[in-house]
Amino acid sequence: MRAIWKGHIRFSLVTIPVRIYNAIDTAQTIRFNQLNKNTYNPIKYKKVDKDTGEEVKNEDIVKGYQYEPGQYVIVEADDFEKVKLKSTRVIEIEGFVDASEIHSTLFDTPYFAGPDGEVAAKAYGLLCQALKESGKMGIGRVVLRDRESIMMMAPEKNGLLLYKLRYPEEVRKIDNIPDLEVIETDDEQLKLAHTLIDSMTTSLDKIKLKDRYHGALREMIEQKIEGKEIVVYEEEEKPVVDIMMALKESINQAKEQKKPMKKATGKAKKERKEKSIKKRKSA
Repeated sequence: MRAIWKGHIRFSLVTIPVRIYNAIDTAQTIRFNQLNKNTYNPIKYKKVDKDTGEEVKNEDIVKGYQYEPGQYVIVEADDFEKVKLKSTRVIEIEGFVDASEIHSTLFDTPYFAGPDGEVAAKAYGLLCQALKESGKMGIGRVVLRDRESIMMMAPEKNGLLLYKLRYPEEVRKIDNIPDLEVIETDDEQLKLAHTLIDSMTTSLDKIKLKDRYHGALREMIEQKIEGKEIVVYEEEEKPVVDIMMALKESINQAKEQKKPMKKATGKAKKERKEKSIKKRKSA
């Protein structure tokens, strides 16, 4: 795995050399090229002046910030250099907090952090163990791809998982969603809903978290390559049902799915044994 960043984790007077790695495998993404409908040749994009229509070379393009309609302030590459922060190669831990304090809407991109060399491994391992035992998450700042981000640090097995966090002001308030007024619930319906939740309670490793769309997309592409007819699945219309009836039927269905498999009876075992003996003799 190739590191995308090299620097240090620092909290108080402790400094640990680390490398950061992408936690997301972007190679799994299926990408498409845009082609000419008539020739199937790849499309090439040209950058043109919006007013004159003339093509503009990359070296003639500058960045501009529009502060009024039609008015731009030009920002050169040197200007960006002047705002680079000291945290460019340092993850500065500013404190440790309980995980419950970080709302799920703040989580953005996950990364892995590993020790940078054998010398750093001992201090790195010590930090991992201390975070595990304390139940705390480290909160700090880091510059990735020329932008300073808030970073959360958490233990993950024998390593450290880093999460780039969104700034709270970037997240909209759920209170702005319409029709979220408090609705009185029916006690009997609520009891059934609790029963359904209990009957469907499981563990995350038992739930198949697989990208089904990716698999179907890959299958469709392979069928196209082989010249096969693509099977179309029609969406089944769901009838509107009474909520009480739906809850009761869902509970029964969940109970049926959780029923343990029946053990083979003595008679069934005997029949399987006789079949096995017959197969061996015939072979």
